[in-house]
Amino acid sequence: MGIRMTAKHAQWPRENDPIFAIAGRAKEAQNKFGKDKVIDATIGALVDDEGDLVCMDSVYSVLKNLPNAKIAAYAALAGQPDFLKAVEKACFGEFRPDAHIRTIATPGGTGAVKHAVWTYTNPGDKILVSDWFWSAYSTIAGDVGRSLTHHKLFNEKNEFNIESFKENFDALADEQNMVLTIINSPAQNPTGYSLSDEEWDKVLDVMKNKAKDSEKRLILFVDTAYIDFAGQGMERREFFKKFSGLPENILIVVGYSMSKGYTMYGLRSGAAIGISSNEDVAEDFYYACLHAGRANWSNGTRCAMEVMSEIENNPDKLEAYSEELLKYKNMLRSRAAAFVKASEEIGLEILPYRDGFFTSIPHKDPKAVVEKLTQYNVFAVPLEMGVRFAVCAVSEENCAKAPAIIKKAIDELK
Repeated sequence: MGIRMTAKHAQWPRENDPIFAIAGRAKEAQNKFGKDKVIDATIGALVDDEGDLVCMDSVYSVLKNLPNAKIAAYAALAGQPDFLKAVEKACFGEFRPDAHIRTIATPGGTGAVKHAVWTYTNPGDKILVSDWFWSAYSTIAGDVGRSLTHHKLFNEKNEFNIESFKENFDALADEQNMVLTIINSPAQNPTGYSLSDEEWDKVLDVMKNKAKDSEKRLILFVDTAYIDFAGQGMERREFFKKFSGLPENILIVVGYSMSKGYTMYGLRSGAAIGISSNEDVAEDFYYACLHAGRANWSNGTRCAMEVMSEIENNPDKLEAYSEELLKYKNMLRSRAAAFVKASEEIGLEILPYRDGFFTSIPHKDPKAVVEKLTQYNVFAVPLEMGVRFAVCAVSEENCAKAPAIIKKAIDELK
C-alpha cells in the first residue's frame, strides 16, 4: 500500500458495509427482473407490499405543516424541552420508572449507543453483548478503542441464557471496575427476540449481586430501537418499572429511536435516557452526554423533535398516529407469523422470534447460504453465526414462500 495520511487509530479496512453491499445487489436484481420477481430481505426498514418505503401519513403531515423556522432552526444542545418530555412519554408509556431520569437528544438510536460507549467505558475496555448482535456495536466500540466480549444469547431451550450472561458479566466485572452491558430488547436485531419480564428479573439480579461491591460501576444500556413494533399494546414496556430503586452504582441508559416507530430513518432523531436511584448520577449522565454531543454532532434535528412534540401533545394527532402505527404493526406481525409458520412446516431451523423487524437462521457458513440464495433472487444478510431475514421488508405472501427457498439453498450446500 502507498502512503497513508490517517492516524493509526483511524486506519480501517477499505471495505463497504456488507448489509448495504448485498442490498445493492438486490436493487440490481429488481431492476433486471422486476420487483415482483425478487425477495429483498436486506434493509431494516418497513416496506409495503409493493416494495416502497412506508412513510406514515400521520407523521409527515405534521412535518410538512411545520413553520419553516421550526425546520431550519438549530435545536437546543440537549434537545428541545418539549421533545425531551415527549420522548420520555413515548418511551415509557404508563411504566415510567420511579427514579431520577434525565434525557438528552441524539441522532437516532445510534447516537445513544455512542454516548454509552464513550461515556461509560475507558480506552481498552470490553463491552458485554450477546453473540447475536447488531454489528454496528462493534464498529462504534472499535472507533473509540474499545472491543466487544460476548455471552450466549440462547440456551438449549431457546430461552435467554442467563447462565452464560452471569458467567461473562461476573468475569468482566472482576476484570474491570466499570462494566457496560448492552441488551437489545424488545425485538432484538437480528433475531426478533424479546426478554420476558422474568428474564429481566434474572438479569437485574445478576447485576445487583455484583453491585454489592460499592467500587463497581455497572451500566446497562437497553437498546429499544424496535419497541414501537413489539408486543400487544404496552406489554413490552412493563419491564421499565423494574428499573426503580436499583442500587446507586447501577445506571440504566435507554436508547430510544424515532427511526422505526415514526418511520423517520433519515431524519436521525432519538434520545439517551438515563435512569438512576441517585440524583447526582443522573445529573452526571446528563452533563457528560451534553458535552460529548457538542463535541460530536453539536445538536440534533429540530424538525424531527418538533414532529414528536406536536404528535404527543395533540390528542387528535396522537390518535391518528397510534391508529396508523397499529396498522403497520399488525402487518409486520402477520408477515412474521407467516414466516415462522412456514419454517415450522418445512423444518427450517430459525431462532426464537417474538417481535420486530428481523428473524435469523443459524448456519455455519452464512456467506455461502446468502450467495446461494441470490441464485433464486432472494437476498438476505450474512452474519457471523447465520443469516438475517428482514420480515419488515417482505410481503406476507413472500414471507410464506421464503422459508422453502432458504431450506432448499441450505440443503444444496450439504
